[in-house]
Amino acid sequence: MIRAAQSVFVFSLYLFVVGIGLVAVPNTVLTPLGFSPSAEFWPRVIGVLTLCLAWYYFSAARAGSDQFFRWTVQVRIGVFVVFGALVLLRLAPAPLALLGTVDLLAALWTAWALGRGRTSGAS
Repeated sequence: MIRAAQSVFVFSLYLFVVGIGLVAVPNTVLTPLGFSPSAEFWPRVIGVLTLCLAWYYFSAARAGSDQFFRWTVQVRIGVFVVFGALVLLRLAPAPLALLGTVDLLAALWTAWALGRGRTSGAS
């Protein structure tokens, strides 16, 4: 497996955990991030969408889709920027920036791995 695929695979696992958490126990995910507990259905809808993204990342990692990996770098950096802006504008609680930071670090890992090419050994 190429290094970029490994980074995207690990990110897919993170997305699976967040998505399952939002679907099954949304307040357990939301309250540590500074959001008020919610009885609304929206966190669960976001959880389902997160699970969809997780599946795309997981599938692309297994397929070794370099083009997809490049797209994710751009998007995940964008998530960091937007989440940071929301926090700076006081439109979201500060811990949301932590999620953006996870996206940024994962994007940088993938970008680095794309620059390094394939690992030696079996995939």
